[in-house]
Amino acid sequence: MWPIMKITFREMVSKRIFTITILMSLAFLLFFGLATWFMAREVAANSTGNIVDFQLTKALFSTQLLGMGLYFGSFITALLAILSSVGSISSEVDSHQIDTWLARAMPRRTYLLGKFFGLAGLLAIYAILMFTGLIAINQWMSGGVMAVQLTTGQVLSGMGYFALLPIILVCVSLLMSSFTSTVTGGIVLIILYGIGFIGGFVEQLGTLIEQQAMINIGIISSLIFPTDSLFRQVTVSLFESVDNPLSFATQGIFGTTSPPSQAMIYYTILYGAAALLLAMRIFQKRDV
Repeated sequence: MWPIMKITFREMVSKRIFTITILMSLAFLLFFGLATWFMAREVAANSTGNIVDFQLTKALFSTQLLGMGLYFGSFITALLAILSSVGSISSEVDSHQIDTWLARAMPRRTYLLGKFFGLAGLLAIYAILMFTGLIAINQWMSGGVMAVQLTTGQVLSGMGYFALLPIILVCVSLLMSSFTSTVTGGIVLIILYGIGFIGGFVEQLGTLIEQQAMINIGIISSLIFPTDSLFRQVTVSLFESVDNPLSFATQGIFGTTSPPSQAMIYYTILYGAAALLLAMRIFQKRDV
């Protein structure tokens, strides 16, 4: 398993899509840093008015800006996870590169697990760096004006859920790659990912206007593809506070008016585990 992990890790790093994603991620963080700096300057320039209004404005814009950064950061991370792993099995089957490994009497289960740990490990590192970069910019680029008050526990909890997102996506990508072509699997996964996130927004909006039908749509979409629950849990972990009326969880489309239950988080983890187990079972019977 270890040789497969190392080769998968190296292949992932050497891919053009990974290099492009790293460069675009740096550009995204630079843009986010500039937006944070300019907004902090504007908020500070208007700090001479009513102190209550200033605190309200500061709390609103700081949480909204960081929430927006986390949302698009998770979107970039998810796309990288899907595009880099959906062809990890199918492309090697089509090119017959997999024959070299299977000719060594290596169990297919071991081969697939090696792929999983290699991809999941690298993508988790990427997600952690992305999350850390966004939090660092929020805390230090604004001179304290736009910094959201966070504890170490909140940051670590949010980071854990943020890093879990690409791992779940790798599990599902390997499942798709075990029985479909790369293009088909990529299209299906991107659509499912979109359904999950749109359903999440519908559920948040339905909670705000107390529309049960919209809430039910969101719940169903989360059951079909539960990745949105991880993003919502990130925002809850970072910003939710029972005694804080300015809690991010009640603000804007990037907030969480309807936080995922603990059962939903367990379902998401089981969803990924089931997808990985099913991928091993299908790949074991696939004619290569």
